[in-house]
Amino acid sequence: MLRQPALRQLRLPKACETIRAPVQRRTFLSRRPNQSSGRAVENLDLRRLSQSAHDHHRNRRLFLWSGTIAGIASFCYTAYKIKEELNKPANLDSGLPSTDPLVRPDAADRKVVLHDEEGREIVPTGNSTVPSFPRTIYLPSYASPTTTAGLSASTVDTEYTLVGLGLRTVTFIGIQVYVVGYYVATPDIAALQSALTKKVNPIATTLVPGERDELRTALLDPAGSEQAWGELLANGVPARSAFRVVPVRDTDFHHLRDGFVRAIQARTQSLPGQAAQDEGFGEAMRQFRAVFNRGSVPKRKELILLRDENGKLSIAYDGGGSKKEGRPTSSRLIGVVDDERLSRALWLNYLAGSKVASEPARRSIVEGLIEFVERPVGTVTSQVV
Repeated sequence: MLRQPALRQLRLPKACETIRAPVQRRTFLSRRPNQSSGRAVENLDLRRLSQSAHDHHRNRRLFLWSGTIAGIASFCYTAYKIKEELNKPANLDSGLPSTDPLVRPDAADRKVVLHDEEGREIVPTGNSTVPSFPRTIYLPSYASPTTTAGLSASTVDTEYTLVGLGLRTVTFIGIQVYVVGYYVATPDIAALQSALTKKVNPIATTLVPGERDELRTALLDPAGSEQAWGELLANGVPARSAFRVVPVRDTDFHHLRDGFVRAIQARTQSLPGQAAQDEGFGEAMRQFRAVFNRGSVPKRKELILLRDENGKLSIAYDGGGSKKEGRPTSSRLIGVVDDERLSRALWLNYLAGSKVASEPARRSIVEGLIEFVERPVGTVTSQVV
């Protein structure tokens, strides 16, 4: 009997301790226990899910933008290659001598002369808007007037022979602006032949293949071409020459003037006597700008830049000459600049230096000159190749 209370006394504190043990409850500020409660909703990490969703949408946007840029780039490249193929001249010279570069290394740059419906000789340009240039044109000897009202031209026309031509392009995507052709008065070709030949071989009347390659290299070299053409033009060789400019898209005189003025100013360093600071040259530049103070220039209308034996520059604008290829031009004289240095700088813009207005035109002109020196001095080489 006495042992039962004692047993109860021994068990009571243990029972009471179990009953009074603190109960762990989650509060707003308490930390989450390490062990899972077993319920799925309490195991979600909202911050991790939000970051995962953000990364997914960011990667999705980057992927879509990459695809868009790649698609635009491939579209532009494909359009460029198609345009390049469409602008290639038609293969109309299958009956002419071989143009395979393996057979004739310079064949790719040589001109092909065709005949139009009326039998006149024309040279393909490779452009659909201005498909051809006449092999020969006839230009008058423009008088040097003192007033605009006195602009006139002589009634005697001189034949000019095409030396080379090419497209003028701008911007990195190669927007075509105009086709330009370089013509030399046919009676003056002999003097040009002699001058070019003597530069390579002073005692020769014609150049052999190795000498022609030497001349070609000199005329394409930036420094060599500046020196060669600077000496020729300063000595009046060729005595009479012209650039025929025909736009392939609608433009205006102000755009043409700005391009010419920038080209002339860039070449003043190669002119003697500090031309940029010379009052006479400054007056010539003002006269040149005044000539181009006009309106629009529709495509296919020709602009003639003519340099005579004294270096005088005559500027004529098309009055329908593009419709009469190879015939005496009906272009009307719109201005004259007497300062020889201005026309020389303008000519160098197409013929010499590290950067020319049209590299295809420069290369075509060089190949045309090489054709001249293939024949003895005094003969005009045939353009049919």
